[in-house]
Amino acid sequence: MTLTAVPPSTTEPVPADSIGPTRAGRWEFPALAVLLLTTGLTYLYNLGANGWANSFYAAAVQAGSVSWKAFFFGSSDAANSITVDKPPASLWVMELSVRLFGLNSWSMLVPQVLLGLMTVALLWATVRRSFGPAAGLIAGFVVAVTPVFALMFRFNNPDALLVLLMVAAAWAMTRALDDGRWRWLVLTGTCLGFGFLAKQLQVVLVVPVLALVYLFAGPPKLGKRIAQLFAAGTASVIAAGWWLLAVELWPADSRPYIGGSQNNSIIELTLGYNGLGRLNGNETGSVGPSGELPPGGNGMWGQTGIARMFDQAQGGQIAWLLPAALIALVTGLLLRGRAARTDTARAHLLLWGGWLLITGLVFSFMAGIFHQYYTVALAPAIAALVGIGSVLFWRNRSRRWVRIPAGVAMGLTTATAWMLLSRSADFLPWLRWTILVTGIIAALALLLPLPRRVAVVVALLAAVVGLGGPVAYTADTLNSAHAGPIPTAGPDTGTFGGMRPPGRKNGDNGPGGWGGIPSTPAGTPGTPGGTGGAAGGPPVPGGTHGTGAGASGAYGGAAGGPGGIPGAATDGGGPAGGGTSDAGGANGAMGGGPGGVMGVSEPGDALVALLADNAGAYTWAAATVSANSAAGYQLAVEEPVMAIGGFNGSDPSPTPEKFRQYVESGQIHYFLGGSGGGPGGRTGTGAEITQWVQEHFTAQEVDGVTVYDLTAPK
Repeated sequence: MTLTAVPPSTTEPVPADSIGPTRAGRWEFPALAVLLLTTGLTYLYNLGANGWANSFYAAAVQAGSVSWKAFFFGSSDAANSITVDKPPASLWVMELSVRLFGLNSWSMLVPQVLLGLMTVALLWATVRRSFGPAAGLIAGFVVAVTPVFALMFRFNNPDALLVLLMVAAAWAMTRALDDGRWRWLVLTGTCLGFGFLAKQLQVVLVVPVLALVYLFAGPPKLGKRIAQLFAAGTASVIAAGWWLLAVELWPADSRPYIGGSQNNSIIELTLGYNGLGRLNGNETGSVGPSGELPPGGNGMWGQTGIARMFDQAQGGQIAWLLPAALIALVTGLLLRGRAARTDTARAHLLLWGGWLLITGLVFSFMAGIFHQYYTVALAPAIAALVGIGSVLFWRNRSRRWVRIPAGVAMGLTTATAWMLLSRSADFLPWLRWTILVTGIIAALALLLPLPRRVAVVVALLAAVVGLGGPVAYTADTLNSAHAGPIPTAGPDTGTFGGMRPPGRKNGDNGPGGWGGIPSTPAGTPGTPGGTGGAAGGPPVPGGTHGTGAGASGAYGGAAGGPGGIPGAATDGGGPAGGGTSDAGGANGAMGGGPGGVMGVSEPGDALVALLADNAGAYTWAAATVSANSAAGYQLAVEEPVMAIGGFNGSDPSPTPEKFRQYVESGQIHYFLGGSGGGPGGRTGTGAEITQWVQEHFTAQEVDGVTVYDLTAPK
């Protein structure tokens, strides 16, 4: 295949054989402006409905907005008792906004929307370098309407900043592939390093791809390419290492405990809970009943396997155009098969294809904690390949062998959309039929040699088929409120990674357990785990997994018996009152009256007034087991609330001895009971502290929550 140079004055799209950046036509920048403006306005629409979004991170944003120490470490509270279970870079963006504009949902979430616009723009700029303006704009539009992308760039989880920095690293690498300059390699490493400070080792998934692509296709000689990659690695270590080193060298007794670790170590958190534990399932302190997973899959988090991205939990988030992206990758590589080693078009295909394949395979087979929104990391690669493939198929439509994969891609896209839309049959039932009919027509037409005008019509039909489902899911996402630690995009399909999701949309789980975990029949005692059911059986004491016919089941359900892992009050419909783990659906080990591991506390006016009264005289206005329980109180009163045990109550912080010292020195005003708080709520630090408080202080009920005044011992 001959490489042809493009005249500098051309305004036409770059042919598939061309290399290097292109000049923009008169239409390109107005089209880009429309894309960014439309994306921004739609993402801002109904943004306030998400409220605090993930209150776990929202509380940390509140803390960092009033304390620079909490800002630096990513503390859950301004008094710096414990950090969130991730590095703080994603919090910094939101905390600076809150410092400028005050604490509210918009000041926290608008920066996330802006990160989304930056990601769309960077993806456009990256893809257009070798494949022209049309490919770049298609890629930008596709990623903007990907449901999980629209969800996470209106949310306060770390994934938004992570994805932006991953795309930025890809952009810098494509510049390096063009001219081989050192600065682009250093910039690539710097972006990856800061990506580590957003979500630790997840950013590493794209590192082998970037390194191998440059090692193979970089312009300089091999020795220089190797040296440049070492420079990129050094830049990455410096960009992430300065913060890690500061945390490790900082005296442990003068900084917050590292949340998510068992030994107060950021290195342990990186390699364990947020590292290898996500791959093999051995996660000490996991939100599962015991942190252990059954053989033959990962149980709580859905079945692993090659088809995981298409299953009922993940499919609607990301899978719409996944088959088309893979076919576009193969077709593009075949078209570039005889190109020179340094061919940038092929290098770009390898970059995006490697990103998609490695990240997708890791997500498909990882046995540890896995949430649907992780799939947002696949969105840029899918969008880039779809944009590239669309242009390649169009330019080469006169070739019979190219029309065959184009038709197959259309057929598979149609089948995928039909499957995904069928999972929520009440959601726009006409849409799947429209896509089915249109998709069959388009797939057959793509196999034929067509006149240009007819080909344009077929291309429009193909766009309807490929984008109809994602656009509808994204519109539903924008029009709905999403809150809680595990949000999902689009209409409810009834499962969540094998489970029903807590707090997916306005806490609308209803009774029963998470799908994929069989529900316990009403009134049936003695079933291990008590994973669901509309009405509970008699109270039977339980261990880590519990026994008895728990009505609330795993993370949600109606009020009932104590078995299993009862769900959070705000997520499962159980009563919001305080109490012990045998008080029904709201008060079990994984739930808790005020909130629990997966639900956030929602204090009433009387309780807020009580906590706020003279709060400035104490280091912590209150303490409670688990960070989600603490988050709701802290956001309501805007005063530090100690999260005993961290996110799910299983971290050994503070120790019972240290907690007693805090109480004796008058640093904590109230203890809020009834929050089981995860594994630590029944055993370990949280249970010991709770028992000590119950023995030495008098309980009172305020707005249905059990409150102990720690300044007035019995």
